[in-house]
Formats: sequence, structure tokens, C-alpha cells
Amino acid sequence: MAKKENISYSLAEMKDKYIGKKGTVDREEYEYELRMDVLGRMIKTARQERNLTQEQLGELIGVQKSQISKLESSTNSATIDTILKVFKALKAEINFNVKLEKQSIKLA
Repeated sequence: MAKKENISYSLAEMKDKYIGKKGTVDREEYEYELRMDVLGRMIKTARQERNLTQEQLGELIGVQKSQISKLESSTNSATIDTILKVFKALKAEINFNVKLEKQSIKLA
């Protein structure tokens, strides 16, 4: 019996094949949702490390508990202003990297 050769694919190749190539609407939506999911997890982890409830964090930044819950579960998009307020209230440092054509700008 002939032995089958295993074929392996990179994560990027799998994304291209099953989600869509970079620049396509499906791929952009996937990447956005992934970033929001990671951001939500970071907020939740930082909040829990500070021993704060969602309600307490909401009070610190002037939003309802439900808004914090939505941020943590990535069920809605948040403004940069809200995200910055959350991390400031959590006493967490946040950095943004922005790439403009061949220039890289780091905002801290």
C-alpha cells in the first residue's frame, strides 16, 4: 500500500483559502472581529486582576455595566475614546502602532 504524503499549510494560507485573501471584505471583517475579541479579553483580564466588577469599572468611566459586558464579549464595537477610558481606569498602559505607507508611528 502506498504511503500518503502529509501536506501542511500555514495559517496565512488557510485564512486565504477559507476566509478570503487580504483586502477582501470577508477577510477584513474577520480580522476586525478577531481584534475586537482580543481587546475584549484584555479588558476582562485587566479588570479581574484589579478585582473590579463590571459595574465598578462602568462607574469609573461613566457607563453602564452592560457596556462593559459588551466590550468584554466583543458584541459591539467601541470608540477609541471609550477604550482609552477603560484602560486608564484600569491603570493599564495602551499603545497603538499606526503604519502609514513606509512610515511607522507609535502612539503611547
